[in-house]
Amino acid sequence: MQNRITGTTMPVLEFQLEPNDAIISEAGELSWMSPNVQMTTHTQFAGGGGIFGAIKRMAGGGSLFMTEYRAMGGAGELAFATRVPGHILPVEVAPGAEYMVHRHGFLCGTSAILLSVGFQQSLGAGIFGGDGFLLQKVSGQGLAWLELSGEVVTRDLAPGETLLVHPGHVGAFQASVSFQITMVRGIRNLIFGGDGLFLAALTGPGRIWLQTLPISRLAQQLLEYMPSQQPSRTAEAGVLGGIVGSVLDNMR
Repeated sequence: MQNRITGTTMPVLEFQLEPNDAIISEAGELSWMSPNVQMTTHTQFAGGGGIFGAIKRMAGGGSLFMTEYRAMGGAGELAFATRVPGHILPVEVAPGAEYMVHRHGFLCGTSAILLSVGFQQSLGAGIFGGDGFLLQKVSGQGLAWLELSGEVVTRDLAPGETLLVHPGHVGAFQASVSFQITMVRGIRNLIFGGDGLFLAALTGPGRIWLQTLPISRLAQQLLEYMPSQQPSRTAEAGVLGGIVGSVLDNMR
């Protein structure tokens, strides 16, 4: 199996599959493929946990279904493109060499790669749409390709070294890195700081990959160019009440 990453701001990952080579991805990631590549969409792969593993993947922000692409009767071509401007990061996965990625960070992997929930924490009503903060865990054996948005900054954390990161900038990190969500200190910072209510604390040892373009910030920048109705005072009060309630709940 051969692969290459083509492009800069909107890269595409292209595969030249040998007969019977297979790649897996979440449903809906395909960009193009040759006619002899067979698609099989289901919830279970070797060691993937069956329907329970699929439900956990969906809880982690992924799709209920996974798709396998296998070259049949000869070599085949297969490609996956990024959904937003960013980079594609290849990583080698093995027992003891596992990765945590943001909820939409898994692009594809070889057939023995497993995808599951790595971290899930509710951050209260009105925060992140009520979904909380979610990470997916990439494990198994083989190669995986991750999708990170914007530019990518790599940091190697020494044992005990901590970096505080806006949650949206967390792209991926080695499973050896300790991770927790912490609230921003100071009531004035919480209400008037403008940087959000929470930070992610990443503590070494291990490597982390930070992304410079959180999807939430991209959506906010695009929102002002979208036609929309003026929100009512009742809706505005409801959103504000949800945020204040979340702050108070987490301060108890």
